[in-house]
Parts: sequence; structure tokens; C-alpha cells
Amino acid sequence: MDRSKKPTSIGIGGSIPQPTVNINDNGTVDAKLPSGESVTVHLFGATVISWKLANGAEQLFVSSKAILDGSKAIRGGIPVVFPVFGPPPPDHATSKLPQHGFARSSNWEFLGKSSSESLGDKADTTVKLDFGLSSSMITEEFRKAWPYEFGLVYSVTLSPESLETSLQVQNKGTESFDFHVLLHNYFKVPDVTKIGVTNLQNKTYIDKVDNKQEKQETSDAIAITGETDRVYLDVDPATPVSVVENGKPLFTIAREGLNTVTVWNPWLENAKKMSDFGDEEYKGMVCVEPGAVKSFSVLEGGDAWEGTQTIRPRL
Repeated sequence: MDRSKKPTSIGIGGSIPQPTVNINDNGTVDAKLPSGESVTVHLFGATVISWKLANGAEQLFVSSKAILDGSKAIRGGIPVVFPVFGPPPPDHATSKLPQHGFARSSNWEFLGKSSSESLGDKADTTVKLDFGLSSSMITEEFRKAWPYEFGLVYSVTLSPESLETSLQVQNKGTESFDFHVLLHNYFKVPDVTKIGVTNLQNKTYIDKVDNKQEKQETSDAIAITGETDRVYLDVDPATPVSVVENGKPLFTIAREGLNTVTVWNPWLENAKKMSDFGDEEYKGMVCVEPGAVKSFSVLEGGDAWEGTQTIRPRL
């Protein structure tokens, strides 16, 4: 992985309040703004496992039973899905990979931090953390299953108003490869039965709960009333998708380069089947996942692709 942004000394001097960044012994990197917002990223999967507002309110759901020792993908936060979403299709280049690929279950490298320039006496209000994963860093098993030369750069940018996550995919070889990308947001919500997901009306979706049938969304606010697993197709990235409660947005997700949106909640019976998911925890979470998974994207040798989401919470 090219290290154009190597880690620097963490403390920044001067009288103007600055973001603080810590590299911790438990394999996490955290950042905090002078205004109080914070983010924590686990190097296993480059998974964002915490995002708190200035008042300390956690915005992301991580299961109380999530495994954080690197033995399996983290149940919650924002796992990175690459190069395949869901079970890999047979007779495809990804067919020997596990569900959702290997990015979420590989050890990433912290490439460094950057922050916005301070103006006058204003605090430095934005911090960006960069993480990298390349073909030389994944396990031999993954390398044999998917033998392409690639590089991933994942950027997590925290500001008082938003959290932005952006994934750049680089083809470092001469042979083209197919890939999916998805940002698997687990949002913390007060009561999943009282929220709705908006701006997906009239979109075609694949209903994985109903034999992958293609259906048309008729609701202007999708209610979660049971097991839900839907992949909405051809969603214009220019139109933000929102999680709302009583008509007011809890989260608004703007996107670039990501034209599918998956909505997921396991509900009780499936929650009970997952060893890393508390039985009743489905009530306090919903996954709304921007991606590019309608079909495989093709990246030619030497080319790059980028997808970005910007999440704005109710402030």
C-alpha cells in the first residue's frame, strides 16, 4: 500500500483547539473534535464501531455480542463490503470468497490523518482518517480465492454536522476484475417499529425474504414490521435517503457513486440464530446500506473507482 499519508505525531500545538487522534493498543483508532464529536475505527475491517455526537449520543449500533478480537467480522458499526455482496455467485471470480467478501475481515493499515486548516480563532472542525488494504495484506487463503492486484483506501471524515466514509478501489494490476462495494451501516434507533426509510418510493427492489422476487416500492416511508432484507435498485445518488421518526429525519444519507440501497433488519427469529447478535437487539437497529451491487462493476488495470456516503444525524 502506498503510504502517501504516513502517520504523524498526534499532538498538534498552538492555542487553537484541534482534533485529537489516538492509536490504541486494542487495534482501534479514535478521533475527537474540539466540539465533542468522536469516531472510533477498528483496524480489523476498517470498521467504524462508534460515532458520537457532541452530547455523547451514540449513532451506530454494535451488538453487545459482537466479536472484536479479529476472529470474525464485527456485528455492527459500518463494515466495508468488498469485492462481493451476499453469498458469492457460482461460476464467478468471487465464488470461493465468503459472504460479503474479505475487506470486513482483514486487518487494515492506518495511513494517517489530516484536518481542515484553522481560520482565525475558529477551531479546526474536521478530521479525516485514512486506512489502506492491498493484495499483499490479505491472507493467503483470500489471495488464492481472489488473485487480483488491488488497493483500497478508505477515508473516514468527521465533522460536527456529519460523518463521511469514502472507499477508493484501485486496480494495481494489468488484468481487469469485477467487484461489488457496499457500506453496511448499522444505525442505532429508539424503536425500529416506529421509524421509516424514505425516498425509495417507486423504486424496484429485490425482496430477499420473498425468494428474491422483484417488486415495486409503493410506500413513501418504508416501515419495518418483520424480517426485512431488500435491495433497492437504480437509486439516484443525488437524492438523499433518510431514516425518519415521526416524520423527522434521524439520519440522512447522501451518496456519490452508490446507486443501490439495502434495507435490513433480522427480526427476532433470525436474531436468535446469530451467535454475535443479542436476541432482542433487532428492536434498536436498522441497516440502511448504500452500495453498488445491482451488478458487478468492472475495473480495468490501472484504473480506480470511488464511492462515498455522507451521513447527517438529527442534531
